[in-house]
Amino acid sequence: MSQTCKHNCEGCSAECGERQASKPDFSAPLHPLSQVNKVLAVMSGKGGVGKSLVTSLLAAHLQARGKQTAILDADITGPSIPKAFGLTDQARGSDAGIFPVKTRTGIDVMSINLLLHDYTEPVVWRGPIIAGTVKQFWSEVIWTEEDFMVVDMPPGTGDVPLTVFQSLPVEGIVVVTSPQDLVSMIVAKAVKMAEMMQIPVLGLVENMSYFTCPDNGKDYQIFGNSHIEEIALAHHLPVLARIPIDPAISQAVDQGSIEGLPSPWLDPLVDKVMSLEAVPEA
Repeated sequence: MSQTCKHNCEGCSAECGERQASKPDFSAPLHPLSQVNKVLAVMSGKGGVGKSLVTSLLAAHLQARGKQTAILDADITGPSIPKAFGLTDQARGSDAGIFPVKTRTGIDVMSINLLLHDYTEPVVWRGPIIAGTVKQFWSEVIWTEEDFMVVDMPPGTGDVPLTVFQSLPVEGIVVVTSPQDLVSMIVAKAVKMAEMMQIPVLGLVENMSYFTCPDNGKDYQIFGNSHIEEIALAHHLPVLARIPIDPAISQAVDQGSIEGLPSPWLDPLVDKVMSLEAVPEA
């Protein structure tokens, strides 16, 4: 403790024992048999903007570049990751722990839908139980030598996002948006939460950004003029991808073949994520 300590930590920069003791540690232990190098979160301040799509495509791209990738589906009440990858097998376990289900290209996935006998069965749980389940996905699942784990977050800034950011070693956040005016407020909420949790935002991804007419090749902004550049400038963030409205995307998700979808517009996001491996551990 500093010799000049007045037992008031507010505004004090000294890292004394009393100050350290006042910081609660909510981190969840990783399973002893697991190895996860980098953890990323894909989030937004609202639902329906395409977080699961971005999570799926990002994981597929990383896997295609030779990185062993995992997806932790933290959207317990609205899981859609298994559908996008065409996963129908249930997750299995042993006395050692639970094993994730592998996709066609080897991505490790854990989602509540992989534990239910009927995937249409609703998960009617209160917040603390849902948050506890997400921590179990981290601590009780055996994640084997994962270069990257992408966490598909539920919408909003409530219990589960708070649990993920406090319990998992998240190193970067990707914020997903859509073109409407309302999104500027929604993005601000997500970015401010990231700032509160002291986790860097890697950048923004705009989904449903435009539609390319197959007849004339022109791009049309179905949801009005995009505000993504203004939002990015306001928060000093890069725009990492603009995903178009394309029937091929929804078809790939419906058919569980998201891994085979050509998606070159996601390359800048993947490059950004891959660059994290070059950043030395703190």
